Amino acid sequence: MMGEMMKLLEELTPLNRVVCSSDFDLTVDRMRQLLPCEVFEYPATAEEHNGWVIPPKWDVVEATITKKGQLLYDGTWHPLGVIALSAPFEGTVPLDVLKAHLHYDHRYPDSLTFHFRQLFRSWDRDWGFCVPKDLYDALKPGDFDVRIITREEPGILKVVVGTHPGSLPYTIALCANLDHPGVANDGLAGVAVGVDVLRRLKDRQTKYTYKLVLAPGIMGTEYYLGHLALGERQQILECLCLWMLGSRTELALQDSRGSRSNIERAMAGFMDDRGIPYRRGEFESIIINDEYLWEAYGIPACSLSRFPYPEYHSSRDDASIMSEERLEEAVAVIFGAIEELEATPLVEKRFEGTICLSNPRYDLYVDPGQVSFGQRIGEDQRRLRMLQDFLPSLRGPVTARSLAERFELREEVVVTYLRTWERKGLLKLWDSGSRRSSDVA
Repeated sequence: MMGEMMKLLEELTPLNRVVCSSDFDLTVDRMRQLLPCEVFEYPATAEEHNGWVIPPKWDVVEATITKKGQLLYDGTWHPLGVIALSAPFEGTVPLDVLKAHLHYDHRYPDSLTFHFRQLFRSWDRDWGFCVPKDLYDALKPGDFDVRIITREEPGILKVVVGTHPGSLPYTIALCANLDHPGVANDGLAGVAVGVDVLRRLKDRQTKYTYKLVLAPGIMGTEYYLGHLALGERQQILECLCLWMLGSRTELALQDSRGSRSNIERAMAGFMDDRGIPYRRGEFESIIINDEYLWEAYGIPACSLSRFPYPEYHSSRDDASIMSEERLEEAVAVIFGAIEELEATPLVEKRFEGTICLSNPRYDLYVDPGQVSFGQRIGEDQRRLRMLQDFLPSLRGPVTARSLAERFELREEVVVTYLRTWERKGLLKLWDSGSRRSSDVA
């Protein structure tokens, strides 16, 4: 029996989910049915943001190539059949002019490629088709009648945000791309996984708020983050980007810039403990997508993907290459990491600079001992001293478990030590499932 994630992929993959299109609007409406969410709308009539320009709403009505009255190609047979945001065109052209407007996949003779550049350059548009290389190579000299009819109006960029509320003033974002016409793995598989994670969190009390941000790639994320109220943006602790999680390729965990997110460590630990095969790489070593946009706003962004996969950016990326088992595996990894984050205290620094810990006012100094005095240095003491010296350099809240793993200490030892800092008002430990900590009566 087909699961909910596969059903969603079967349903939405055939749609022409170009940014600002009727099919994208249908997809947004489907998301409203699946989860409690808010839809953020950014009209093209507004001022551009950081140079980004929202394209017009664009739908293909007709797209044909004929020769002597014989239909050679109907670009509406697949959402990739017409280049994204193609300009309308009607006319008769010779073979060399036609070929200049035809694009094909150089890897596979029978598939279509994804021509997406114009979505980000709507001020400079051309007309064109994406065709199989077999067709391109078979064209003979002569005159060809081209007809591309589009329906256009001012566009509205839409971003869907589903929210599972938590008790603490911190949010963990899950990000996936809702656009990409006619393909299953690139974007939509991550959407299906994210929706399933949020569905499983329903009716569960959590420490963190979890937001599922479903945005058109790059531009949608930039508009969402750039227009988000500063206070709300500052509450986003970190982001996990979900890319291409349905193919039969191996999982790939890409760290945030500087490996700063808690969830990347939790996912790695979950996969290590259960023997799940995966690759791990530094920021931008595996994939370059919306991660750099989150990082630009000061939000650490890691990603879980199955990139690369052979069908990327081609019409071969359809529901047939999807694996329900691989989708479920991705959900299990993410949910396992969430359960760990919920179980361990979150450590928030509440001081600047470096504290004189030996001052009687604090009395927090860890003395590892001095060999020259004949003192034996205990290993736990040495590691606690390393933790002590690390705390002033914290750039954002971290989990107690991540600190324990970093310094190879038992978590209870770390938490006990951190509590002494909390009693002096230097740290705040947010405990599981409650706003209470030891300094709140």
